Amino acid sequence: MSAPVVTAKFRCMNINHAHTGPASSVATVSMFPVWEQDGVNKKWSQATPNGKLEMTITVPESVAQFELGKEYFLDFRPAD
Repeated sequence: MSAPVVTAKFRCMNINHAHTGPASSVATVSMFPVWEQDGVNKKWSQATPNGKLEMTITVPESVAQFELGKEYFLDFRPAD
């Protein structure tokens, strides 16, 4: 039997790039939940969803996967 999954929709609201040295950089990506009258977020939040996801990413190829204003699904499930 598979573990239950909570799926949430978040919008990328900020990508803050910082250079840490001559050949390296990091970016902090901030996301907030999307309000929906119907849809995936209504399943885990009966009213306005609230929260924030913030990641510091050090791999440029991973940072490039995120776009400001774009929405992303996050699946939360047990790691074991």
